[in-house]
Amino acid sequence: MEQPQYLIDTNAVIDYLGKKLPSTGMDFMSRIIDAVPNVSVITKIEVLGFNAPDQHYQLLTNFMDDATVLDLTSTIVDVSIDIRKQHKTKLPDAIIAATALVYDLVLISRNTSDFKNIQGLQVVDPHSL
Repeated sequence: MEQPQYLIDTNAVIDYLGKKLPSTGMDFMSRIIDAVPNVSVITKIEVLGFNAPDQHYQLLTNFMDDATVLDLTSTIVDVSIDIRKQHKTKLPDAIIAATALVYDLVLISRNTSDFKNIQGLQVVDPHSL
């Protein structure tokens, strides 16, 4: 059986890099990140748009340099539109969910309630592992 692939939401990146996850969540995230993490372009914008001190910003930049950043495609745009129409989801969350669905990735996020009704989307909360 093939191992699932993951898309890491902004809050999970921040919580992992800030060591704010329980030990099981940190171990889980370390395995995912060691295998080259996937993030949405939205997560890159959110993480690097955060006004962090220089040493923290360098950590965030290094993380993004090592990640696979999945850009917007016309398919992701179309799926995002459908999600927003069906669920009144905020635009960044709709794009992140659409990216996970289009690439058949399991989403890692603390904010499971933001994604709970989106058909076909699997979400893992690293705080509850």
